[in-house]
Amino acid sequence: MSEWEALWKQCARNASTTASCTRRLREHLLAHLVCPGRHTVSALITVFGKQFQDWSADYSLYAQERVHEEAIFAQVRKEVEALGEAKRPLCVALDDTILRKTGKHIPGTAYRKDPLGPAFNLNLVWAQRMLQLSAAVWDENRDVRMVPVAFHDASTPHKPRKTASPEAVQAYKEHMKQRNLNALARQALEGLQRERAREHGGVCPALHVLVDGSYTNRKILRTLPANTTLIGRIRKDARINAKPGTQAMHGRKRLYGEALPTPEQIRQDPSIPWVTLEARVNGRQRTFEIKTIAPVRWRAAGKMDLRLVVIRPVGYRPRQGARRAYTQPAYLICTDPLLSLEDLIQEYVWRWDIEINHRDGKTILGVGQAQVRNENSVQNIPATAVAAYAMLLVAAIKAYGKGGKPTAIPPAKWRRPSKKIRPSTQDLLNELRRELWAKAVRSEHLSDFMNAALQRTKPIKCEPNLCSTLFAAAA
Repeated sequence: MSEWEALWKQCARNASTTASCTRRLREHLLAHLVCPGRHTVSALITVFGKQFQDWSADYSLYAQERVHEEAIFAQVRKEVEALGEAKRPLCVALDDTILRKTGKHIPGTAYRKDPLGPAFNLNLVWAQRMLQLSAAVWDENRDVRMVPVAFHDASTPHKPRKTASPEAVQAYKEHMKQRNLNALARQALEGLQRERAREHGGVCPALHVLVDGSYTNRKILRTLPANTTLIGRIRKDARINAKPGTQAMHGRKRLYGEALPTPEQIRQDPSIPWVTLEARVNGRQRTFEIKTIAPVRWRAAGKMDLRLVVIRPVGYRPRQGARRAYTQPAYLICTDPLLSLEDLIQEYVWRWDIEINHRDGKTILGVGQAQVRNENSVQNIPATAVAAYAMLLVAAIKAYGKGGKPTAIPPAKWRRPSKKIRPSTQDLLNELRRELWAKAVRSEHLSDFMNAALQRTKPIKCEPNLCSTLFAAAA
């Protein structure tokens, strides 16, 4: 029995319904990928032609918590680690995202900040909050593909009314502490390292965590799991200190040395030289200029030695002939001062791919479109959709290689030769649909309707390539 066959038996929480739940779960996972419209539960049922049967079991699959999506993510993470180098640490990007909702009575929903709103005005949207971990799979050219390995609910409880009892208010405050993003991120990292340590005989393998500025804080840095390195952004006015030198013979030991300039002051200091190095970005080698100081201390991290890296703004032109613009400078810290600068910059550049996961999951795979109100369904259905997405990425890497892509579907004639170094999610979905539906939409010529006794005076008329037409139109 293969690992994936054994996995399906672990995905059903209720042993008495393992066979039916396993079959139904496999159908839903495939339907999440090939569903042509909105990814609601009714649409998933319709994909397999079961809209005229009893559909209560399909909703109960999620409402009664019969799906164990953590087992799918665990197997995906094992496949990702098997695809990487044994000596290299696992690189994981951590970030939160929101799933927009319209119903005011959906469990776990609240007003959240709109990440797509303009910078000059704070917009609020009614949404559900989720926390995601994505692991990096890179090739020999250091081009990366982020694969989701965890998707947790990060919703918060509803605030009690003003007339609520003091006990209810206190319970709400305690629950809010447990549902804080930092607390949930810490639990996710601890759970990931706990599973990896169990698989390696109690020894916790190395883990590199890539985060943005919202997770580079005291609660995360001081509670990192064992053998874990964090690379994240900090503010440009952060107060940092040098590592203390000689200690006094008596009294309390010093944790912080003399105060150092802020990261912004270091960037503007001409006495500190710029160091040039290269990193792989979108299939091309890019040059970065950085300034670095190590070891340093930051009060948010306590007595931990850190490396500070300042990345110089990079110039670019939005379009041909436009005035040259510059990106914003980046200020990074790394909890491992001995990590090479090339690896540090390259791994942090990889972090952006988790944003691609968020976009593809919500726009192409319809994560969060299911119209359910059951508390378990609201949490399990989006996680199942992301698990199907993760399995698609792993299958594509194993089928076409880390840098390969499917070529069975020809592009439209008016398209220019593609310069993409990797297949997009839509390319993979089109190839999957072609493999499933090729026989049903294969091209047929019109000679079958002609009298064989007639003399052919013209060449055989052929219908358009329906397979190419159908899937190229969605590209």
